[in-house]
Amino acid sequence: MFLDLFYGLRNEGVPVAIQEWQMFLRALEDGLHGCSLLRFYHLGRACLVKSETYFDSYDRVFARVFKGVEGALGDDVTEKVLEWLRDPKNFPNLSPEELAQLERLSSDELMRRFLETLEKQDGRHDGGDKWVGTGGKSPYGHGGQHPTGIRVGGPSKSRSAMKVAEERRFKDYRTDLTLDVRQLRTALRRLRQLTRSGDATELDLDETIDETCKNAGEIELVFRPPRRNDVRVLLLMDVGGTMDPYFEPVSQLLTALHEDHSLRDFQPYYFHNCVYDHLYTRARMARADAIPTGDVLRKLDGRWKVVFVGDAAMHPAELMEPYGNIDPRRTSATPGIAWLHRIAEHFDRSVWLNPEGTAYWEADTARVIRRLFPMFHLSVDGVTDALRTLVGARAHG
Repeated sequence: MFLDLFYGLRNEGVPVAIQEWQMFLRALEDGLHGCSLLRFYHLGRACLVKSETYFDSYDRVFARVFKGVEGALGDDVTEKVLEWLRDPKNFPNLSPEELAQLERLSSDELMRRFLETLEKQDGRHDGGDKWVGTGGKSPYGHGGQHPTGIRVGGPSKSRSAMKVAEERRFKDYRTDLTLDVRQLRTALRRLRQLTRSGDATELDLDETIDETCKNAGEIELVFRPPRRNDVRVLLLMDVGGTMDPYFEPVSQLLTALHEDHSLRDFQPYYFHNCVYDHLYTRARMARADAIPTGDVLRKLDGRWKVVFVGDAAMHPAELMEPYGNIDPRRTSATPGIAWLHRIAEHFDRSVWLNPEGTAYWEADTARVIRRLFPMFHLSVDGVTDALRTLVGARAHG
C-alpha cells in the first residue's frame, strides 16, 4: 500500500525523491503518525510534498490509495476501547488450581485468537474468560490472570504477559548523571588489566641502567611500550516495561562506564526482556537502530567482558520458545535462551546485574538465566563483586 502511494505520486507528477520517502518511513517508525488517519495524511504531505502546487495531486492519490481505510480504522472505537481499559474492574485472584486449569496457548495461537476476537467484539467486558477486557480469566486485556495472555492497555502488574499489544516506546538511559556516579566510578577501578602494547615510547629505567653498566658506562637508553588498560566492555541493557522503575540506577551505571576513559573500548546496546536476533543502539529500537546480534559476536572476540543489566523477568515463552518475543513485530525463530547460550560460550567472562532484590531471583526465567551468568545486585557492592568476577577466573566454563 505504501509503495502504491509512492508510485501514485510519481505518476501524478509530484516530485518525490528517495530522500523524502526515507524521511517519511523514518517518521512512521518513530510513531509520528499516531493512531489517526488524519495525522498520517498530514505527515505524508509534510514529508513528500515540497510545494503547495502539488497539494491537489497529493489529495487525489491519497484518497485513491487509502479509500475505505478510515472506516476500518475506527478511531472513535479505538478511543472507546482505550478509555474503558484505563478503568479496570477488580477481580479476585485465582487459586493455583484454577490457574492450572486454564488453557495454555502458543504464541502463534494466542495472536490468531486475539485478532479473531477483536473482529467479533462489540462492547466492553470485565471479569470474563473470552473477550478483550479487564480482570477475569481471558487471555486478552489486563488486570486479570492467564498463564499465556496478551496485555492490551494498562500497566504491567503480574509480569506474566506473553505478548503486549501496544507500541513500545522506551527512553535511552542517560549518560550525564552525577548522583552516586562517583561511587560507581570508584568501583569500576577494579576493571583494569594493564598490559604493555604499542610503540616503545616509555623509558625503561632499570633496563637502561643494566645496559649502561654492560656498555662500560656509556649510556644506552632502553624504551618499552607503555602500560595500558586492555579491558573491553560490552554492556547489554534491558529497557522498558518492568525496567522503567530502575531508569536512574541503570543511567548511573551507563554514565560511569561512559566516562571511564581508561577502558580500551566500550560498546553499549539495548534489548527488551531478552536478547534475540538484533541488539539496538537506541532504546526506541527502530529499524535504523538495529544491529544483528550475530554481527556483534563476530566483531567482538572472547576477550571482551560482557555486563548484562536487567531484571530477568519475563514470560517463560519469551525465553524458551521460538517466536517468543513479547513484541509481535520483532519475532524470531531462534529462542532467546539460544542467544544467551551463544553469548555465554563466545565470551570468556560475563556477568548479569539485576536491579531487583534477591527475593525475585527464584522466578522461572531468572533462575534459568542465573545458570548461565553469575548474577549480582545492581548496587555499588554488587557491581564491585561483579567486577571481581570479570577480572578474576573464568565466570563460567
